[in-house]
Amino acid sequence: MTDCSTPRLWSRRALLAGAVIGVVPGVSRAAEPAARIASLGGAVTEILYRLGAAERVVAVDTTSLFPANVLREKPNVGYLRALSAEGLLSLGPDLVIAAEGAGPPEVLALVREAGVPVSLVREPPTPEGVLDKILTVGHLAGLAPAAERLAAEVGARFAELARARARIGRRARALVILSVANGRMMAGGRGSSADGILALAGIDNAVTGFDGYKPIGDEAILAAAPDAVVMMQNGTDAPSPDGVFAPGTALGQTPAAARRALVAMDGLTLLGFGPRTPDAARDLMQAIYPDLPRD
Repeated sequence: MTDCSTPRLWSRRALLAGAVIGVVPGVSRAAEPAARIASLGGAVTEILYRLGAAERVVAVDTTSLFPANVLREKPNVGYLRALSAEGLLSLGPDLVIAAEGAGPPEVLALVREAGVPVSLVREPPTPEGVLDKILTVGHLAGLAPAAERLAAEVGARFAELARARARIGRRARALVILSVANGRMMAGGRGSSADGILALAGIDNAVTGFDGYKPIGDEAILAAAPDAVVMMQNGTDAPSPDGVFAPGTALGQTPAAARRALVAMDGLTLLGFGPRTPDAARDLMQAIYPDLPRD
């Protein structure tokens, strides 16, 4: 299970050594802040907006869904993992800040060869990972003081969450379903962001047989026997208990079905591991443990 102890703010040296991948040598973001930033990754974009850098963002990707107006206001260069060097370079960025996993790698190599620094930010699904991400993005954008203030604010909310988590008695087991396509469900296993958010909310992951996100069949669903099911909500189109726990389906035969325990949340809010993560975990906790005493 993901470690979700009360986070601490890492030192600047540890941050720069461990949280940033692929920074171009010799480039100092603090000395000469970038004026035109390509922001790739939902949490990266959200952090830049929270730090007051919205006007400097000249490109985003399809996962940059918060704030809600981002994709209406900024040029969209496509999906985080299927980028185009031509599309990125055509917008004239002087810095690319991207979530780890952005690519393909050869596209980012071409962008670097064109003289544009590319920094990949690690995304461990932990409180420490969120705080490091905030500090890293702030450093790269030349907004370190603002990032430190935001990290302190988010860290305080993580501490409040830890106190609420300590009041949980019997822990529930939940299954997180990322997507459903052609009758096949994609579930979050060990080490995934789904596993991380469950741990923060004081919930055990019902799936322990694999790492990351993988398809899960009926037999594995029955064996997992979740007390609750967590699914993604796209806009106002939320899954319903009647559909998810339909008679004759594997999910319809789980303890979650007997309780009609279905939680639907926005995907980026739930799994993005950005500044809103403590609040997302608290909302999930309250949905699964409605009788838990509050502060």
